[in-house]
Amino acid sequence: MRCPFCGADDSKVVDSRLSAEGDAIRRRRMCVECNERFTTYETAELSLPRLIKRDRSRELFDENKLRAGFMRALEKRPVSIDAVDTAVKTITRRLWAAGEREVDSRLVGDWVMDALRELDEVAYVRFASVYRSFQDVNEFREEIERMKKVDSEDK
Repeated sequence: MRCPFCGADDSKVVDSRLSAEGDAIRRRRMCVECNERFTTYETAELSLPRLIKRDRSRELFDENKLRAGFMRALEKRPVSIDAVDTAVKTITRRLWAAGEREVDSRLVGDWVMDALRELDEVAYVRFASVYRSFQDVNEFREEIERMKKVDSEDK
C-alpha cells in the first residue's frame, strides 16, 4: 500500500480488526520510509445484479435508491435510521447471496414489502399502494385485511 504522506510504495500492517459489523477489515499501517501511520479498510468487492424492471429494461441495483424508497414510505413514522439501514443491508445481502447476474425487480419489491411489514404497518400500506398501483379505497381495505390475516396466522 502506497504511503499517503511520502508516497513510498511499501508499508507494513501493525494492527488488523473487524469493522462495520464484520463487513470490512480495518488495518493500521506504518510506512517503512517515513514511519507515519495511517488506516485502510478492506472490503469484499462484490458486483450486485442488474434489476429487470417491469418494462423489461435493465438497471444496476442502487442501494441509495432502495434506502430512499424506505425513507419515503417511512416519512413521519417512528422508525429509526438504524432499523432502515439494517433492512437495506439485509436486502443487499440477499441479492449478493442470490448469485444471479440479473434479478426481477418484483422480487426486490417483495423483500421491501416484507421488511416494511415488520418495521411499520402504515409504511407498509403506503408502499403497497404505490407498488401495487391501488386504484381505489377498496384495494386499501383488501390489503389491510390481508395484512391482518397474515398477522393473526403468525401469532
